[in-house]
Amino acid sequence: MITAIATFQLPSPITLDEARKIFLSTAPKYLGVTGLIRKYYMLSEDGSTVGGVYLWNSREEADAMYTESWRSFVREKYGTDPSVTYMDSPVVVDNLSQQIIEA
Repeated sequence: MITAIATFQLPSPITLDEARKIFLSTAPKYLGVTGLIRKYYMLSEDGSTVGGVYLWNSREEADAMYTESWRSFVREKYGTDPSVTYMDSPVVVDNLSQQIIEA
């Protein structure tokens, strides 16, 4: 499994309520995406950075998401360029399902 961490420095800070509205407007785009296990939306405490943590089945499936089209979508939505960092995720602890998942 692969974790991708995408962050965007905003031109000006936003509130938690503003972030929630934006996130809810884009969340349906990620339903049913091949290989995407879970996505968490994030907002920094000072409201100046937003992003997402994505858990993927594979790097190839993650790469299929972060295309130039996706980067353009981010630029239009947030007014900034995204940064994406990839990390291997060999073990995941899921307390909701009470499972330890091994890649």
